[in-house]
Amino acid sequence: MSVPSPHKGLRAIALFEALKGGLVLAVGFGFLSFLGRDAEVFAEHLVNRLHLNPAHHYPQVFIHAMADLTNTRLWLIAGFSAVYASVRFIEAYGLWRERRWAEWLAALSAGVYVPVEIYELAQRASWLKFGALGLNLAVVGYMVYLLTESRRLQAGPQQN
Repeated sequence: MSVPSPHKGLRAIALFEALKGGLVLAVGFGFLSFLGRDAEVFAEHLVNRLHLNPAHHYPQVFIHAMADLTNTRLWLIAGFSAVYASVRFIEAYGLWRERRWAEWLAALSAGVYVPVEIYELAQRASWLKFGALGLNLAVVGYMVYLLTESRRLQAGPQQN
């Protein structure tokens, strides 16, 4: 019988990272389905299907972005998605196996988004943005806790 890990949160974060990697990989390679097709027509159809006003800002941005897709850009999106997903899968593996390097990677990769999320909140607050910031701060805090706790345990008992 194996001893349960004192860091069950690592497995939850590992699963979340793997989920993010899988989602980005699916979306990135899903873009390849637009090779040789008119992505703008799809974007307009999707905006209409979702009952969005195509004259509003965000639907317009989406439609214009899809209109500018070339086969080269589609391959670049798929390639970057594969790289991003690979990093997420490697991080998830390391966290699942309780590797110290993965804890550092998780702390850094979650921490990178914090300034952007704070900026986005300052521009226009929403519950989704608060949630994303809170989740990333929780991951960073937990990883920093594990890293400092690990260092403290390696140093052994302090003698005065």
